[in-house]
Amino acid sequence: MMYKHLAGFLFAALLFFSSGCSVFMAIDQPDKKNVDLFRVGTPRSVLLGEFGAPAVSETRSGRKYEIFKFVQGYSTGAKAGRALVHGAADVATFGLWEVVGTPAEAIFSGDEMAYEVSYDQDNKIDEVTTLKE
Repeated sequence: MMYKHLAGFLFAALLFFSSGCSVFMAIDQPDKKNVDLFRVGTPRSVLLGEFGAPAVSETRSGRKYEIFKFVQGYSTGAKAGRALVHGAADVATFGLWEVVGTPAEAIFSGDEMAYEVSYDQDNKIDEVTTLKE
């Protein structure tokens, strides 16, 4: 009899502490980046503002080359919508949705992307190469 109560308590505690993980994971997904900035004529300062410091920066034959690596995430609306769906599914299934929702959020956590750019003498992009899309 005591084992039944202990098992029930442990199950309830597990449900309580795991409930909502997918909701928070959806909200914490990476933000969507403006990859349209990777075009000829974009100033280097604009790239740095959107993507941060490049992963690689080097000079070859007098030209500056940089590689930007990042995870392409989701818009604020998409993240909020996903969190809302996870929350509703959690309530409807008494928390059992987390068995599906948490691994799904771990899998759909954005796409790794990489671009190599070179600059002209005015520090504006003059060439873009997509390395990973």
